[in-house]
Formats: sequence, structure tokens, C-alpha cells
Amino acid sequence: MSNLRHRASTAARSRQGRQPEEEETYNIIPVHNLLADHPSLRFPEVRAAAAALRTVGDLRKPPYSQWQPHMDLLDWLALFFGFQKDNVRNQREHLVLHLANAQMRLTPPPDNIDTLDATVLRRFRVKLLKNYSHWCSYLGKKSNIWISDRRESISDQRRELLYVSLHLLIWGESANLRFMPECICYIFHNMAMELNKILEDYIDENTGQPVMPSISGENAFLNSVVKPIYETIKAEVENSKNGTRPHSAWRNYDDLNEYFWSKRCFEKLKWPIDVGSNFFVLASRSKHVGKTGFVEQRSFWNLFRSFDRLWIMLILFFQAAVIVAWEGNEYPWQALKIRDVQVRVLTVFITWSALRFLQSLLDAGTQYRLVSRETLGLGVRMVLKSIVAALWLVLFGVFYGQIWTQRNQDRTWSKAANNRIVSFLEVGFVFILPELLALALFIIPWIRNFLENTDWKIFYALTWWFQSRSYVGRGLREGLVDNIKYSLFWVLVLATKFLFSYFLQIKPLIKPTKEMLRLRDIKYEWFHFISDSNRFAVGLLWLPVVLIYLMDLQLWYSIYSSFVGAAVGLFQHLGEIRTMQQLRLRFQFFASAMQFNLMPEEQLLDARGTLRNKFNDAIHRLKLRYGLGRPYKKLESNQVEANKFALIWNEIISIFREEDIISDREVELLELPQNSWNVRVVRWPCFLLSNELLLALSQAKELVDAPDKWLWYKICKNEYRRCVVIEAYDSLKYLILHILKVNTEEHSIMAVLFQEIDHSVQIEKFTKTFKMTALPKIHAQLIKLVELLNKPEKDLNKVVNMLQALYEIVVRDFFIEKRSTEQLVEDGLAPRNPDAMAGLLFENAVDLPDLSNENFYRQVRRLHTILTSRDAMNNIPVNIEARRRLAFFSNSLFMNMPHAPQVEKMMSFSVLTPYYNEEILFSKEQLRTENEDGISILYYLRTIYDDEWKNFLERMRREGLVKYDEIWNERLKDLRLWASYRGQTLGRTVRGMMYYYRALKMLAFLDSASEMDVREGTRELGSMRRDGNLDGIGSERSPSSRNLSRSSSSVSLLFKGHEYGTALMKFTYVVACQIYGQQKEKKDPHADDILYMMKNNEALRVAYVDEVSTGRDDKEYYSVLVKYDQQLEREVEIYRVKLPGPLKLGEGKPENQNHALIFTRGDAVQTIDMNQDNYFEEALKMRNLLEEFRHYYGIRKPTILGVREHIFTGSVSSLAWFMSAQETSFVTLGQRVLANPLKVRMHYGHPDVFDRFWFLTRGGLSKASRVINISEDIFAGFNCTLRGGNVTHHEYIQVGKGRDVGLNQISMFEAKVASGNGEQILSRDVYRLGHRLDFFRMLSYFYTTVGFFFNTMMVILTVYAFLWGRLYLALSGVEGAVTNNNNKALGAILNQQFIIQLGLFTALPMIVENSLEHGFVQAIWDFLTMLLQLSSVFYTFSMGTRTHYFGRTILHGGAKYRATGRGFVVQHKGFSENYRLYARSHFIKAIELGLILTVYAAYSTIAKGTFVYIALTISSWFLVFSFIMAPFVFNPSGFDWLKTVYDFDDFMNWIWFRGGVFAKSEQSWEQWWYEEQDHLRTTGLWGKLLDIILNLRFFFFQYGIVYQLGISAGNTSIVVYLLSWIYVVVAFAIYAVVAYARDKYAAKEHIYYRLVQFLIIIFAILVIIALLEFTKFKFVDFFTSLLAFIPTGWGLVLNAQVFRPFLQNTRLWGSVVAVARLYDIMFGVIVMIPVALLSWLPGFQSMQTRVLFNEAFSRGLRITQIVTGKKASGDL
Repeated sequence: MSNLRHRASTAARSRQGRQPEEEETYNIIPVHNLLADHPSLRFPEVRAAAAALRTVGDLRKPPYSQWQPHMDLLDWLALFFGFQKDNVRNQREHLVLHLANAQMRLTPPPDNIDTLDATVLRRFRVKLLKNYSHWCSYLGKKSNIWISDRRESISDQRRELLYVSLHLLIWGESANLRFMPECICYIFHNMAMELNKILEDYIDENTGQPVMPSISGENAFLNSVVKPIYETIKAEVENSKNGTRPHSAWRNYDDLNEYFWSKRCFEKLKWPIDVGSNFFVLASRSKHVGKTGFVEQRSFWNLFRSFDRLWIMLILFFQAAVIVAWEGNEYPWQALKIRDVQVRVLTVFITWSALRFLQSLLDAGTQYRLVSRETLGLGVRMVLKSIVAALWLVLFGVFYGQIWTQRNQDRTWSKAANNRIVSFLEVGFVFILPELLALALFIIPWIRNFLENTDWKIFYALTWWFQSRSYVGRGLREGLVDNIKYSLFWVLVLATKFLFSYFLQIKPLIKPTKEMLRLRDIKYEWFHFISDSNRFAVGLLWLPVVLIYLMDLQLWYSIYSSFVGAAVGLFQHLGEIRTMQQLRLRFQFFASAMQFNLMPEEQLLDARGTLRNKFNDAIHRLKLRYGLGRPYKKLESNQVEANKFALIWNEIISIFREEDIISDREVELLELPQNSWNVRVVRWPCFLLSNELLLALSQAKELVDAPDKWLWYKICKNEYRRCVVIEAYDSLKYLILHILKVNTEEHSIMAVLFQEIDHSVQIEKFTKTFKMTALPKIHAQLIKLVELLNKPEKDLNKVVNMLQALYEIVVRDFFIEKRSTEQLVEDGLAPRNPDAMAGLLFENAVDLPDLSNENFYRQVRRLHTILTSRDAMNNIPVNIEARRRLAFFSNSLFMNMPHAPQVEKMMSFSVLTPYYNEEILFSKEQLRTENEDGISILYYLRTIYDDEWKNFLERMRREGLVKYDEIWNERLKDLRLWASYRGQTLGRTVRGMMYYYRALKMLAFLDSASEMDVREGTRELGSMRRDGNLDGIGSERSPSSRNLSRSSSSVSLLFKGHEYGTALMKFTYVVACQIYGQQKEKKDPHADDILYMMKNNEALRVAYVDEVSTGRDDKEYYSVLVKYDQQLEREVEIYRVKLPGPLKLGEGKPENQNHALIFTRGDAVQTIDMNQDNYFEEALKMRNLLEEFRHYYGIRKPTILGVREHIFTGSVSSLAWFMSAQETSFVTLGQRVLANPLKVRMHYGHPDVFDRFWFLTRGGLSKASRVINISEDIFAGFNCTLRGGNVTHHEYIQVGKGRDVGLNQISMFEAKVASGNGEQILSRDVYRLGHRLDFFRMLSYFYTTVGFFFNTMMVILTVYAFLWGRLYLALSGVEGAVTNNNNKALGAILNQQFIIQLGLFTALPMIVENSLEHGFVQAIWDFLTMLLQLSSVFYTFSMGTRTHYFGRTILHGGAKYRATGRGFVVQHKGFSENYRLYARSHFIKAIELGLILTVYAAYSTIAKGTFVYIALTISSWFLVFSFIMAPFVFNPSGFDWLKTVYDFDDFMNWIWFRGGVFAKSEQSWEQWWYEEQDHLRTTGLWGKLLDIILNLRFFFFQYGIVYQLGISAGNTSIVVYLLSWIYVVVAFAIYAVVAYARDKYAAKEHIYYRLVQFLIIIFAILVIIALLEFTKFKFVDFFTSLLAFIPTGWGLVLNAQVFRPFLQNTRLWGSVVAVARLYDIMFGVIVMIPVALLSWLPGFQSMQTRVLFNEAFSRGLRITQIVTGKKASGDL
């Protein structure tokens, strides 16, 4: 950017000999050289902050080193404590920037602007060290910050600076220790003490010299403090074997951090750190410090442990409900009048105490590893709790028994019996006292907060029994108002659920239960173990009901939250402007709304925040919103407000054009043209004025006789109409006088004519003087005239003819009173020379402007549009995305948001994006390479974004593209950018985030611009734009880089220079490209792309980890920050901070974020992911958003601001649409409800804005422990809530986000999220939140995080329970005995389960959110379309994915980060790939359910009636269908016959591939099979046991079916079952013989092998004949028995996998593998059959394409060609 050249830094420095100070490279401002020519240095605040740091004054100088005059306080600290030079430079700039920014924001401004203000510094110190002072108070230590808050002196200020600098320097060099905030507190505590001793001139007792710090020298801090702790973390991670060992066996970041939550850190670790302390001993050795604070044990019981209050509530209600319903009364209160029932209900106390006992046992069982010599108290408490709980249980049992003993003695409820009840109740009262106390504290939250937050010993002693003391999770109660809101919500939800459960789940089941229990002598069809009792059958009947009962709270939550979310959205005014029509109605209030929201007001000193002001604001917003009282005071063309609005609006439109989402023509229709041609009114954009002029003309024609006033009144009713009439007249007047030569007679005639018209209008005699009926004729002639002027080659003669014709009409027909020629001459309306009348008028008077006068012809085009447009331009702009963005932006201007401060006074912020190795820009090869279907990425993008491609070509032509082929050569960069901005690339993200920078520069200009600047600016720009130099960049650059440089635009021409300085101080963008150093070494094209990004974006910085080899094996690691120096024209290194070792100890992404965090600046940091996008018009609202940090939400200010996301990948295919619809409702409606009223929004999305200083002292933006924190970002939210932060959600600003688009990618993503949730259940954060939040917030929290996945799993389990139960009833013969009447309750379960399956979970929030934002009809239509596109198949399928991975993670672990890839998915996925992905999670489950359904159909007495069978099983069949077919239905060309055949071959090759040791799972079945059992290697004993128990279900088929075979002849003895095992043994024996024969003979003596086969066949035939002859064996039994024995074999294989460690080295293992292979072939064939059938039937393929790409079809795209690869000829 030529106009930035002078501002860039001067030169890089070499590492060894530093050049003089001035030459040093700097990051944002050259703090080291305050005389440099840099726009930020003009702020006195920057100089004041830098000067404050230089007040070293009389401090004792560090010995052993040269003190130089230019050094400051940070250098002083570094020399004493041994910090690194670049850490000092980094934190110096950090501190100066922050203090300067904070001082700029001070209101009122300080008296002396050139010195650092004391309050700024004090506020910053308090904020930065708040966590430290909390920690000191928690541990009962005295803080080492020796400053009284009362007296203030200059030395105090220096001291404060030293404390703050010390903390920042420690933080800046702590590397991985930054995840351990209290560890940093400990280090700071000790170093601050040493600093105090130096400042107070203490004398060392041993040496008699002044005190020296215990560590000093080069890099001393890194080597002596950071490294030992870092090495411990590293050793623990290595000890965990890559996270595969149980979490309880090693210490993660949290454990090491929580060591510092107890005083033992001072006793054991000491200072300087004692490396011999047991803290540094590995967890696997003896004498180590074990887990601290919490032990993560893998078990399902964690759900009960963490959320025990919820389960206790559900279990107790269920028990009470069953007891009450058992009486059989109509309503529960009738039953409760009976004393027996009342007493029975009291058993809930026994259950409750039993659950308490269970909880205490679980606590002891999972947390015993916490107990060590140092923490014996914990152990004592665990034991005591279990004993007390057991005592309660016994006590209740005894007292309850006494009641009935007394009652049975007295045969009635006597007084004595009643007294026993009373004493029972008294015991119960004591039992629930703690609960009552908790309830009282819930009602008055602030008392609870006070008790928890004060660190008084007495409170600690009181709460010791109830919960272990913890540093986090104290004082989490919300304010009273919030409390009431979410309590009401939950009371409503719970009431609905309990009513529903009682009347529709529990009560209907009571009658069938009683009947079943009464049934005697049922004829069991098999050997019945428990004689004469049907309890097992009853249990199976209840099981699905109980599961649904435990789960359906999720359903009610989802229903209520949808409606609450919609209500909240309505009150926030979401979705009021949805379409362009609504936009047109509100457009005239826009300028005022923009002025009100986006432009800062001149603030009075105390004007903010008073009630009166808030009230005025509210009134003003109302007026704006509904145009009341016309607050927009008719915008006249010369107002500053209008001009500022025009500047912003036009900038938005021109950026739309840069992005190619609108065409050149649309730019002309949408922009607000600058004022020219002496027009007296605002020239609204053409798209608003369409048709208005014609309407005005027709009004004039109708009201022929009306007076002027009346006609004008009618026209003025519509503001646009009034403006268009005046504009058309003014423009015509200017145009006609402009094309006539000035001193000609014709010119004066026209001038006189216009004067007459003006005069008649002035004296309101226009309609009396002129004929209105002549207007249409004049209109028609004018159109012709303007059309002539618009033509590229101008024909003067025709123009003259037109003017003559016009003159004729006006003179002849326009005047009401006809005038004679003499009169006309006299009035100056006819030429003096009569010859001229004879047709030579205008002959020599016309002079058209030159063609290069772009401005003139642009205005002519506008005039033509106004004169001719007849349609309402509702479809302008054509592009859907452009319309959506305009609508959202305009709507958001009328929503409630904080006022914008000036850019100088806004909070500064940075954006941080972690990046590893994804795409940055598509390369030429990637764009051209075709996949197997012949589709290249470019072809695909051109087809999907058809209109944007045309706009791109139009833009290229305007910039000099002649031949189409040049696009691949001269214009290649443009092409690559165009394509990359439509993928999910880093390029797109960077472009989006750099809009902040552009927006800030523009807003800074508007803040300081005077009226003249704005007015002149708009004029100047007007002319510049028209001259084709649209980008306003000089011609020094090549044309291609000219249009590319996105960071400069037309407005930048007006900038005075300071805008850059302001914007740079307020915004910086850091991309953490972890391996950029390696990419540069390897000459990876990614590195060039990153460099290109830096080159074109001034505010972009790249942080990476550099590995430097020092010896043979030794490496050193550095955090490096680089930028592009515009003047040197190369990349320069700014900082290089040495790390203690390799960066990645935990999960990769959080480690990457953490290392770059030290390079971010500002008060806030926005975390943006690689797949996001941003928009210029949204960036304008960022300073409003940041103001939210100053407002209270409830009783706290926010620490995370949640931002709404727009999912931009919805248009690719129907699958992407389902995914984005689901995601959109989650990131808008879901988050909205969580933030308000429920107050449990955590941090899910990425565009959230963090309060930077709050988080950097509390453990950073995410947690990074291996595996447990696999979904790293949500832990930032957990951490924030536990540490007393507050998370809000704001919907007036949005960020774009991409989602996965192919089924396989989506499933990988869901798998990642589900396993992440499975890990969360084990984590300490979830346990603490479950216990520390109050009851209702705990419910909200459960049902929106882990509970959602748990309940999804329950739905699938219900299907299992239901079907297995039915199978049991059918095969045992119980069903036949009770056929008559138990179907009503089952009907209720089934209906509920089916509704859930159809995806009501996901669908309802979607419909509600859609109808809020797009209208109800549209929402219903969308929903129906989705159903027709089989969305319910997809949602059911994804429920299966979640269930599988969630369940497996909780049982066995094995969660891993799955890179999903974010490419475009249009290519066909092979069958073997689908099989690998879904065999275990979906196919086998579906086959199992299908088998049950088949057996049930065969043997059930009920199922004989087809209708009953269908009604009972349709939802289960739907599940089976979805699980098997979804991967093929949503697979492009899924039903293409040729591909299916090819896929099957490929599958068989994969199964039989005998690869070597190095074969991958993609090539070899065996490798894949082993990988699928990985989780069994890492799981614990309980996991294995559970697995075996679950596998036993496969043996049940054999048990049930054997008795149904003809051969068993009705015998029900156990012997039948035992004999049936002979079959299995024989089958295995035959297999073994064949295998043996094959190995021995197949190769050499083949004839023997054939002989063995022949003998076996003969043997089999003989056996079958014998069976048919001598037993009751029927031939059908042969097939039926397969149903029995195939599952048995599978069960054996599964159990063999569990026992693999014992079997692997035996001979058996080979046959296990071989049998498993046969099973996989069988499963593959079963799945393949329906696919093959559908492929073979004609018409299915095209139908499937229609379903998959419906969206694209409706836009008339050529997807079929994309899918089948038949390209139109003549394409690239």
C-alpha cells in the first residue's frame, strides 16, 4: 500500500550484534524509539506510558551487568531475575499499549495528559492481580503486594508498575505453566517477596551484602523456575503413554495446578524451588504426590456422582408415583387420603438414605487415590460419610418397621401407630435439615455467596462435612432476578414432566402389571429357572418405560426452551427485517439508526448509565424503530449525517462488489450516489425509487383539476416519491442546460422555460399554468433522449431531433393558454430569427461531454433507471447471501446495543486463530485436478456459485482481462483467491478478520472528520470512483495486486494518516501457525501463502514454534512472532522467546493457542477458528460489542461475550443443509436461552470474545490435558463459570462459520464431540459444576451438555430394551398368556419413542428459530422439504453415532481428536470405506435389531396380526433402515449400478488382503479389525466385565429358538439347550478340519484337500438324513437354527476379543480371526443386498441425486453434470 510505505519499520536486526536502538524491529509501536515517525506515537498517552516505565530513578542498580541510560523498569527486573530479552521487549510493548489505551478511555480525561494517570495503573494492577490476592486470602497467606490503597506517591506508582511488570514477565515466559494459574501465583508470590526486599534495601544475613534474588543470571528464570515444573508435566505425559493409561494413573495439568491450592506447596516446594521435593516424583513411583483435588475414574457411575440431586429427585418421584398409582384411583390425591398409602410413601426416605449411602461408597471407591500421608483428613471424611449414611439407612429401616409392627398388632391405625409415624417423620426432618438450609440459601443467594467467598476458618469448619474445600466453584449463585427467572422455567418443565409421567407412563402400566403377577401356571415354552413367578417378565415390561421416564425431561426441556428462546428473540427484535421489501420500508430511518448506534455521541462527563439516560435511549430506539415522531428529520441532501451514512453504506456496497456477490449494475442500483447536478434532495439508491416516478405521473394525470397543494400533498405521502420527482426535475434541468452550449440562443430559451416552471411552482400555480395530460408525452420523449445519450456511439443528429421534438411538445401542448409565436418570442421562449423555427433549432447548439467523463454518464444512467423502471426491484441484489447480509445488518441497527465510543476510546482487542496445516489458498493444481467423476474444484465452485463467477469475470474484464485463458496466467492470483474465499480456508478467515482493521480505520476517520472533510470527501470520492480508479491505489503496483489489496479502499483516500495509528493500537490479528518454521524449511507452498497473507494485511502477525538443533540430538524451541515489513519488502522477526522444551504436551490446539497468547494485545481477545468468516458490515459493530464488558448482566459483568454464528455451508447439499439447520438453531436459539434466562451458557462456539486479562490470570482460553480435555474449548466456559465469571450472548452481531458437508465428515465430527462429552463426564469441572451450581442451574447445565448425549443414548437403549423384552415375552410363551390387554401403556412408550426418533429433539428448536427469523410459513415449508429429503433418516443415523461413541468412551475411553477435513464433498465414497466407518457403530446394531424383529415376527402370538405387528415395530424398523441405508442414501452416486459392482469387488479385496506388518487399516481388514478393538486394550477391569455381560445377549437367541425347533418336540428340559451346543462344537470342528487340510494340502497335494471336502459334505448329508428319519427334525429347522447359532458365534468372537491378552499366543487365535473375517463378510453382504437391489432398479439413482442436491436443483444448477461428470463442452 503505497500510502503506508513511510510508516513501516526501518530495518531488521541481526541476532548477534544488535544495531543501534532505532533500527530494532517492533511489533505495533516502536516503544524503544519515541521519536520515530509512526502515527501511533502522536498520542500523548503512549509517550506517557513509555515515560512512566523509564522512571528507574534511584533504584539500586543490578550488579554484575552493565546498566545503560536507555534501560527501563522492565530491563531492571530482567537483569535482577534473569528474564529473556525478547520476553522483556514483548511485555514492554504489551504494557505500554495497554496503559495508553486505558488512559485514552478515562472519562473524564486526566488533568495532565502527558503523565500516566494513577487510577489507570491502580485499576490495572487490581484486575491483573485479583486472582493472586484471592489465592493469598484462600490460603491464609499475607499478600506480597506492599502498597496501601490510601496514600499515593510517585514511588508507589513505580512500585505498582514493578509488580505489574513482574507478573507479566513471569506469565510471558511460563510456556505450558500458563495452564496452571495458581502455580504462577506461587511463583509470583515468592518473586514479589524478593522484589520487596530489594526495594526496601534488606541486607543478606549470610553475606552482609544487599539482598540478591535467589535466581539470577542469563535465562535464569526459564532454567531454574519454569524448567523443573515443565519437566514434571512432560514426564507425567510420557508416563501416560500418549493419554492411553487410565487418568487416575498420572497427573494432568489440573492435578499439578491444584497442588498449589493447599499450604503444603509452601512447606514442600519451598523457594528457590527444591527439586528434590516429592512434587517432582513421577506418579508411578513411591513417595510421589498422588492426584490432587480429584481422581478421574472411568465409570458410568460418574453421571450419578456428578448429578446425584437430579437422579435422587427422579428416583424418589418414581417410587412415590408407583406407590400412589398402585391403589388404582382416578387421581393421585384420592389415593393419598388413605393412611396405608401415606405410610408406604414414607419409604422414599429409606430409598433416599440408600442413595446417599451409594453416593458415599462411590466417592470412596473413585477418590481413594487422593488420600496420602499429607491428606489424611480426606480419607477420614470418606469413611465417616459412609458410616453415617449406613446408620441413617438402618435407622429409617428400624423406625419404618416399627410403624407396621404396631399397626399389625393393633389391626388398625391406632394412636400408638400414629405416634410411631410421627417419630419417623421427626427422624426424617433431621435427615433433610441440610436440604432445607440449602433451600433457604437458594432463596437468598447473596448470603450463600458471602459464606463461600469469605475465607474465614469458622465457615470452613461448618462446611467441611458437606464438601471438600476447593479454590474454584465458590460463590456461584446468581442474583435474585435471574434466580426467579430460571426457577420459574424449571418449575414449569418439571411440573409438565411429572404430570405426564404419572398419567401417561406409570398409571397405565399398573393394571397389566397386576394382571401379570396374578397369572398362574403359564405354560413356559422353555426351561424356566425361577418357578412360578412372572417377575422377570414384569421387569421387562417396565424397563423401556423406566428408561423413557429417566430421559423424557430432555424432551420437555427442548420444547419449552424453544418457545422461551423465541420469546427472548422477539423481545430482542430479531427477524423484523427479513426481506428486501421490509428493508425498503425502513431504509429512510437508516441514517438515524446508524448515527444512533454506530457513531459516538459527544459525551458529557457523567452522561452514561444514569436511569434517565437509559430511559431516553429506550424512547429514542422506539421512535427509530417505528418511525414515530419522525426522529430522522427528513434527511436533506446536505446534512453531515446523511453524508456519513452515505460513506458507510457505499463502502459496504463496494465491499460486496469486491467479494463478487453483486454485479457492477447492482452497485449502481444499491449505492447512495454523491450529491451532484444541483439536486436538492437526498438521492436514494435506485432500488428504492423503482416505479415511483411512474406512480407520481399517474397521480398527476388522475388529479387533473386538483390545485397544486393537493397534488403535492398526495405525492409527498411517500418520501421516496417526493424525492424522485424533485431529483428527476433537477437532473433534467441540469442535463439539458449542460449539453447546450452556454452562449447560444437555445440555451437561453431552455433557461427561460425552466424559470417559468420554477416560478409557477413557487406561486403554486403549476397545475393552472400547465397541462398535466401532456406529461406522459414529455416523459416518453425524455426517455428516448436519455437512451440516445446512453449509447456508446453518440449520434448528434438524433439528439438534435429529439430536442426539437421535445421543444415542439412543450411549446404546443404543455401550456394551458396557447401562445402565439410573437408572444413566445417576447417571453424569450422562441428564437428571434424566424428561420430557426423552420427546423434549424438546436442544430449547432449541442455539445456532448467527452466519453471519459464517467461521472456524467453514470448520472445519465441513473436518470434513465429512474425514468424507466416499472417493476418493484425486490430481487435486487440477486445473490441470496448478499440479501441475507443486508437484511441482518439493517435489522441489527434497530436492536438494542450499547452506544459506540469513539475509536480512540474503545476497548482494544485482538483476534487469535490456531492453524496447523489446513488449506490457505487453493493452488492452481488443486483447482484444475479432476476427481474420478471428472469434476475439478473450480468447476464445482463455478456451478454452485454461478452468479458470483459471472461477477468475478465482469470485474476481471473491467480490470483489463481480454482473453478468457489469461485467467490461468496473469490473473491466477485473483482466481485462486476467488475460489479460496468460497471454501473453508485460512485465506477466507484472514480476509474476514481483517475487515475489523478496515472498519476501524474508517470509523476513526469519521470520528475525527469535520463536516467539511465528510462533504468534500463524498464529492471527491464520487469523482474518483467514476474515473475507474475504484481502489484508489496508485499505479505503482501491478494491476493484479492493485485490486487485491483488500486493506485499502476508496475511503482510504480521504484518510489523514492518524487512522492507521488508531486502528493499529486497537486491533491486532495473531495467527498461530504452529509449524510455519518447518514449512519454510521444506519450501512448502503453504509457507508462501502465509507470507502472501502477511504482505497484504498490515495488522496480521504470525506466531510459530521454531525448532533449532543445537547438538546431535538436542533441540531448542522458541516461540517466534513475525510480520511483513512493507519497507524492506520481506518478513521480519519481531520476538523470539525461548521455551523450556517441545510445545505439545497436551492436546494440540489449546497448546498452540497458549503459546501465541503472549503475542496478543488489548483488553479482549476473540477466538476464531480456521473455518470461520467475517463481514465488513458486522465489523462496524465491534466497538459496540466490546462495551458490553462494562455492563452488569445480573450481579456480574461478563467475562465471555457470546456471539451469534451464521453457518455458511448450508447450500452445498441437502445433508449440509440439515447439519447447518441443526447447528444454526443451536448457536442462535439454544445459546440465547442458555445465556438468558438459564445462566449456564458456557463457551461452545468460536467467535466468543474473552475478557483477556481475566482469562490470562486464570488458566488461559482452554484446557489442554491429554484426552480428558479433548473438547478443549468448552472447558474454557466451565473454568469461567467455576471461577465466578459470567457468560452472555449477543445477537446483533454475527460471524460466519463453516460446517462439515459430507456424511463421513459429519459423523467424524459427531464422534469427536460425543467422545469429548464422554470424557467430560469423568472430569473434575463437570463434577464441581454438578455440585456447586444450585439445583435448577444444575439441571440446565446437565440437559445442555453431557445430559443431551446421555439421553440420546437412552433413546437407543429404549429401543433395545423394548425389542429384547418383546422377544423374551414371545419366545417364553408369556405373551400368549397375556395377549389381551397390556398394549395401552406400551402404545404410550412407543409413540413417545417414535416422536423422539423423528428428530423432535432437533426439529422443534429448528422450526421455532426459523419462524422467528424467516416467518412461520417459510419455516414449515422448510421443515416439510427436509422431511421429504429424508432428514429424519439422517437425524436418526446421527443419534446412533453419538450413542456409540459416547457410550464407548465412558466404558472404555479411547477418545481421540479426529481431523474431519473441511473439503467439498461431491465424490462417491467407496463401500469398504463406509463399512470401515460404520460397521461397529451402526450396521451391526441394525442387523441385530433386524434379527430380533424377524424372530419376533415368526414366534409372537400378537404379531400374527399384520397391523398390530406394524404398529408395534414400525419405529424400530425405521431405525434399522436409517442405520443401514443412510451412508448410501447420502453418498453421491450411491445407487449407481456400476459403482456398486466395483465397490463390492473392492470390499472383497480389502477383506482378503494379506498385507505385511505395515499394512494400513484402509488396505487390510485384519489391521482394521485390530484397530477397532484398541479401546479394549486401554480399558479397565470393569470395562471388560461390562463388555462380557453385554455380549451375553447374543447367546439368548440360541436359548430361545432351540426350544421352538421341531427337533425339540415340545420338551422344555434344560438338556435340550445343553445338547444344542453340540451343533456349535461340530461347526467349529468342521471348520478346524478344513483349515488344517487347507494349510497342509491345498498348495502341494491338492487332491487330498478336495477329498477332505468331499468327505465332510457326505458326512453332513448323512447326518441330516439321519435326523429327518429318527427325530422330529423338520427341514425348516435347518434355516431356523441358523438364526439361533449365528448370533452365538458372534458372541463368542466378541468375548474372545476381550480375552485377547490370554488367547493371542495360543493356536485358537488364528481361528478367531478367521471366523471374525467370515462374519464381517456376512455383515457386508447383508448391508450390500438392499443397496445392490436399489441400484439395479431403474430410476433410483436420479431420485437419490434429487434428494441429495435438492437445493442446488431448485436454483437450476447443473449438479447432475457435476455428479456424473458430463461437462458442457467448451468448458475449462
